[in-house]
Amino acid sequence: MAALLVGFRDWMGRDEPSDESLLHGVSRLIEDPQTEYLLAAAASGDRPAGVCQLRFRYGLWHEATDCWLEDLYVSDDARGAGLGRALVDAAADRARVRGCARVELDVSEANPAALALYEAGGFATGKDPGTRDLLMRLPL
Repeated sequence: MAALLVGFRDWMGRDEPSDESLLHGVSRLIEDPQTEYLLAAAASGDRPAGVCQLRFRYGLWHEATDCWLEDLYVSDDARGAGLGRALVDAAADRARVRGCARVELDVSEANPAALALYEAGGFATGKDPGTRDLLMRLPL
């Protein structure tokens, strides 16, 4: 999982976090019952070429658990084989099994392939038709 997330980091053109930090972070999150990782391979017995990280938390406004699809990455050489779609579908299935009311994620408009993947999976940009919700952040 960490190796795939290193690939994701590199694909995004980032230098940080370090390989060691990603390995430590994945190891830590695997121990967290509110985190799950999903892996995908093109064929049975193949090395995983896709990863999805899910985080779960209770959502007050739905009186149920929310699922945050935090990361989804498919290696360049495996793109177009349906692994991304399989991971999105598996993420929704895991969220249903855990009793979640919704799955949320953030995606950059600069990544049209990812945006198209999520829209094809039924994700929308707003709570109400014709609206767009914005993810905002405050770096600390």
